[in-house]
This record gives sequence, C-alpha cells and structure tokens, in this order.
Amino acid sequence: MIQTDIFKALADPTRCVIFEKLADGAMNASALREGMAISQPAMSQHLSVLRNARLVREQRQGRFVNYEVDPDGLALIAGWLTKYRAYWPARIDGLKALLKDIDP
Repeated sequence: MIQTDIFKALADPTRCVIFEKLADGAMNASALREGMAISQPAMSQHLSVLRNARLVREQRQGRFVNYEVDPDGLALIAGWLTKYRAYWPARIDGLKALLKDIDP
C-alpha cells in the first residue's frame, strides 16, 4: 500500500528534513546535503526511499540530477486523509459539548 510507504518514508527525521527542503524548490543532492552531516551515499539512499514512496521525483539536467516533490504522491496521501476528514467535525462538536457541560 503506497500510504504505508509514504508514512514509513517520512517517519525518518532525516528524510523529513530532505522532503521539507524540496518543498521549497527543486535541488540536486549536493545542495540538499548543505547544512546536514550526511554522506553522499546516505543521501542517495534517503532519496531512493522518498522516490520509491512517490514523494520525490528526479529530473536529469546534463550530468546533474535535480530532485523535487512529486505532487502525485502528495495527492495519494491527501486522498487517504479525506476519508477521515468527516470524522473530526463530529468529534470536535462532541468535545465542545463536553467542555460546555464541564465549565461552571
């Protein structure tokens, strides 16, 4: 299930930082490593996990590879979350009622 892959990919703090950097715009692996204590092989592994989870895509420009957030992967997780969006208004209304009863 792709949602499981997405959650597993973002559960790692380093991958989460990489993903957040890419949310600001496309960049290559060297630029992604700036400010991070991470080797090039480790960065490649993290990018591979994000790519396999369909959160990141790559685009070759000459001898460089730029990475960017893949909106299709984000759409998958947004669709998954939509199922649970209907659950929260009723829960919040119930909480409001409970708090009203508790408040003197």
